[in-house]
Amino acid sequence: MAGEKLDKVEGRNFTVFHVGNWSELDRYAFKHPNLPNSFPGKLFLKRELKLTGMEVSLNKFPPGASMPFYHKHQEHEELYIFIKGRGQFQIDDEVIDVGEGTVIRVAPDGIRTWRNNSSEDIYYIVIQAKAGSLSGEEISDGIAVK
Repeated sequence: MAGEKLDKVEGRNFTVFHVGNWSELDRYAFKHPNLPNSFPGKLFLKRELKLTGMEVSLNKFPPGASMPFYHKHQEHEELYIFIKGRGQFQIDDEVIDVGEGTVIRVAPDGIRTWRNNSSEDIYYIVIQAKAGSLSGEEISDGIAVK
């Protein structure tokens, strides 16, 4: 198996999915049901990884691109983790410069949009989970087994 590239591996208590290099994320695309065009560079992981308590997406946004709409959520808060590149993120009336290492939490009612106003791709991860659903803090849910 050395050197063999596996796209997906599943075990009793795990799923591994190799999506490829960040620079190749545009081979994946998301089609929003209410918009005419698909969005290359967006990959949702819920189905691929069989997630049950969150949704996660990996994202590549090209230079000059912007979200074609503002949105908020009914129940989910979102966590945006910026991996590489620069851009701007708007929550309600606040515009925030973002770049590598920026992490933003947005409450469900926060009206959000973002854009890449730089000359390079921006890469980021979005994690959605139901607001208020976390039952512990930090490592309180962990159980030592060995």
